[in-house]
Amino acid sequence: MTTENSNGSIEIQIENNIATVTFSHPASNSFPSELLQKLTDELNALSKNTEVNIVILQSEGTTFCAGASFDELLSITDFETGKKFFSGFANVINAMRNCSKLIVGKIQGKAVGGGVGLISACDFAFAYQDAAIKLSEIAIGIGPFVIEPAVSRKIGKTAMTELTLQPNNWQSADWALAKGLYADIFDSFGELNEATLAFAKKLAGYNPEALAEMKKVFWEGTENWDKLLYERAAISGKLVLSDFTKNALSQFKK
Repeated sequence: MTTENSNGSIEIQIENNIATVTFSHPASNSFPSELLQKLTDELNALSKNTEVNIVILQSEGTTFCAGASFDELLSITDFETGKKFFSGFANVINAMRNCSKLIVGKIQGKAVGGGVGLISACDFAFAYQDAAIKLSEIAIGIGPFVIEPAVSRKIGKTAMTELTLQPNNWQSADWALAKGLYADIFDSFGELNEATLAFAKKLAGYNPEALAEMKKVFWEGTENWDKLLYERAAISGKLVLSDFTKNALSQFKK
């Protein structure tokens, strides 16, 4: 099943109790609001699907995810629109957190901003050796507020600080592996594909009730995210209207 338009696509394939969710967008797999909502809806549906035990999250092309849509970011002119825009990633992260199925990320390329948030919200992630990461938000006058709880939970506050305060620096896949964002990295796309599928198949063979209960245990202490992530979205929604951010975005576009 594919949900597709000019704003990108979400494809779902279910086989052997494994649902593979593939997202794509022509702008380096960035996410406009509409695509974020579609991903949220699909994850919520898979959570209830009794034919699915495990979810693989992946994207097309050579970049994993460039984060939020830059074009949509530029179009924001009022607080409510800004808050709603940044709530899109809050919705997806909460859908991943609340999904009753374990989510395995297959990270084939670089990730920026919200893309790092998506990886952090996976329960387990394998990556290609060139899958570097970067949080560029502070350079344009905002910050990775919405995704911070997910990223900090995964790699710790110290590593999160390193990423946030060096918005122009890429951190390598080896760095991300050492910090715990990735469980393993591979030298070829073939090895990455094989390892991800083999791991998902092994998990899919375990007791789904046990997996679902373990997922709850893994995410203990995040219950306040239903409120926290939207409070964070409001911070970004306010900052994106600042003169600093508007000037930074216009310079960036040039």
